[in-house]
Amino acid sequence: MNIQAAIEAPRFTKRTFGGNDVELESRFSRDVREELAAKGHQIHLLGSFSTEVGGGQAVMHDLATGVNFGASDPRKDGAAVPETP
Repeated sequence: MNIQAAIEAPRFTKRTFGGNDVELESRFSRDVREELAAKGHQIHLLGSFSTEVGGGQAVMHDLATGVNFGASDPRKDGAAVPETP
């Protein structure tokens, strides 16, 4: 995955210390959700890009090419702006 794809990948969160409850963004496949439920997890679906799972920006420098990359999370406001070399 490139850094933008990684930041945009579906996320989950667990708000409690006990129990089998878990919150998933709705973009997880039905198969994944059913497999987790079959293992006893209590699934609560969030929106497709939910702010409940956090957010972030990232920058990466590719040493081989000398290119800087930036990635920004659609879940939150912000920007990742790589500097030019």
